[in-house]
Amino acid sequence: MSPSPSPSPSPSSSPHPVRILLCDDHVVVRAGLLALLGSEPDIEVVGEAGSGEEAVALAAKLAPDVVLMDLQLGTGIDGVEATRRIAPTGVHVLVLTTYDTDADITRAIEAGATGYLLKAERPEELFTAIRSAAQGRTTLSPPVASRVMDRMRGAARPTLTERETDILGQLAHGLGNREIARALFISEATVKTHLGRIYAKLGVDTRSGAVAVAKEQRLLP
Repeated sequence: MSPSPSPSPSPSSSPHPVRILLCDDHVVVRAGLLALLGSEPDIEVVGEAGSGEEAVALAAKLAPDVVLMDLQLGTGIDGVEATRRIAPTGVHVLVLTTYDTDADITRAIEAGATGYLLKAERPEELFTAIRSAAQGRTTLSPPVASRVMDRMRGAARPTLTERETDILGQLAHGLGNREIARALFISEATVKTHLGRIYAKLGVDTRSGAVAVAKEQRLLP
């Protein structure tokens, strides 16, 4: 008789807990999150930041798996700008906020946020979102997902040329202008021209924003 397969490990059995950096300008909120996350054996809070600048510095120093980021941080840079600076380092940023406007959602996604969660969600949803973010999977609160879908349905699907699609695909793989030019046997000036047209068609002004919208609207093969 063959042995039965081993059960899948539960989150608490993971040998490497998800390392979290908290960023919120309210001490009481951070204390509440610290207590809440402390109930999960596979999640470890390794640092706390009270400002965007502090979050950027600690993310570079501690290299957490996930930064739990509020959007409004009082003085200094906000959560979106902090996300824009942290995301390129490979640290995943999960936005945790009370704001769910289209502008806030779009700015956060364009800045490179892996997920967008509202503070009204249940603790179980937060735990799940953190574990998903640590693996690079996108998690959106249901109201946020609905807003994104409504915006996608309401917007006309942009039409990209074959060359623009090629360049967008290279962007999605993290290539810079010089690398794209070499890969496609075109000049950097031509790459920049195409990028300007891609940004205009997708309604964005950043590389990460273009990739995010392209994935949302399934413009990439």
